[in-house]
Amino acid sequence: MSAQDQIKKTVTENEVVLFMKGTKDMPQCGFSSRVAGVLNFMGIDYADVNVLADADIRQGIKDYSDWPTIPQLYVKGEFVGGCDIITEMMLSGELDQLFETKGVTYNKEAADQIRAANA
Repeated sequence: MSAQDQIKKTVTENEVVLFMKGTKDMPQCGFSSRVAGVLNFMGIDYADVNVLADADIRQGIKDYSDWPTIPQLYVKGEFVGGCDIITEMMLSGELDQLFETKGVTYNKEAADQIRAANA
């Protein structure tokens, strides 16, 4: 299976997917750590794909999304963004709205705590 086919299968078969450096339990860069930390704290059930484990996936995800950086978050097959976008969406409440619209379960109180801590 090609990297593009693997990526497409992963983003369509999982509600939420984070392509990242490392894993959700052991991120290998600060940007991946920030996004995984937000998702973990919010109680999001998500698949993590360690792009460091496969060079074809690492380049393939950049080509797939036409986005040059990692991490990359997908919700219900749709590319949402990277670290800066996810951080902004978290702080503005847009990430909550996206999860609600897409029917993704998350901890609203935890999301509010993140915003309060960063106010």
